[in-house]
Amino acid sequence: MILEGLVTTLDATGAPHLAPMGPRVGPDFARFTLRPFPTSNTYQNLLRHREGVLHVTDDSLLLARAAIGAVGAIPPTRPADRVRGFVLTDSCRHFEFVVKSVDASSERVTLEAEVVHAGRTRDFFGFNRAKHAVVEAAILATRLHFLPLTEVAAEFAKLRVIVGKTGGPDEHAAMDLLEAKLREVEAGR
Repeated sequence: MILEGLVTTLDATGAPHLAPMGPRVGPDFARFTLRPFPTSNTYQNLLRHREGVLHVTDDSLLLARAAIGAVGAIPPTRPADRVRGFVLTDSCRHFEFVVKSVDASSERVTLEAEVVHAGRTRDFFGFNRAKHAVVEAAILATRLHFLPLTEVAAEFAKLRVIVGKTGGPDEHAAMDLLEAKLREVEAGR
């Protein structure tokens, strides 16, 4: 199963870096597989420093911001318990991990990670249809460099209807950001 979440890693200066990531997880969550693009900062950070933290969150606006590189200041964090890294203080759950193996032989790198500590901060509020729609749009936004933009625009239009019917202010703001990113990429092509 793929679980959409956020990963924090340490950049070259030791500061936190935040990125959306959809690892393949098993039912016990003792290990998981990350598949970043080889050009991503997350991959470079994990090559340099083989530790990080995977966060489960219900903050779809933060997921959308992270997907398009518009996080701005990193949300509040605290030091991780067992790895050199940071935990988002408003995440629902977090999984501190160590990268055990790296396979860079394909277009997407495969990183096998072992969870060394898990924690819970708060209950998961849940996803309504609008939050799900934002997550789907955010995933599409991470692929604007290779997906046909007309197809992405058509999907965004469908997802916008769902956000319009069931979303709150954060979901509307997230779709606004994602649609603006799509327009920016379209204008640049």
